[in-house]
Amino acid sequence: QVQLVESGGGLVQTGGSLRLSCAASGRTFSTYAMGWYRQAPGRERELVATINYNGRFTYYADSVKGRFTISRDNTKNTMFLQMDSLHVEDTAVYSCAAVVSTNWGRRAPDFWGQGTQVTVSS
Repeated sequence: QVQLVESGGGLVQTGGSLRLSCAASGRTFSTYAMGWYRQAPGRERELVATINYNGRFTYYADSVKGRFTISRDNTKNTMFLQMDSLHVEDTAVYSCAAVVSTNWGRRAPDFWGQGTQVTVSS
């Protein structure tokens, strides 16, 4: 079992930056692919970014490509999402997730965090 806890959300103005963190429990973090999802009110949940077990391969949704950066520190069991040039449309609850695989693939997550609110004001 893996527990995921997000932090770093908050209120920021358009064009600002935030850095989200996802701390994982357990000794298997370094063997799991990780990802960030977001869900805004009235909208479907969106996969924002993923990273494979060693950080060598990443994926970004077109809506965040060039503005967001996903990374991980396996020595600290932590994943990050650096969000720059934030838009009002980035407002959502952001959740981290893990899959029991070294690469994300097309599978549904096996573990979820509780989510952290990101609000971008104009």
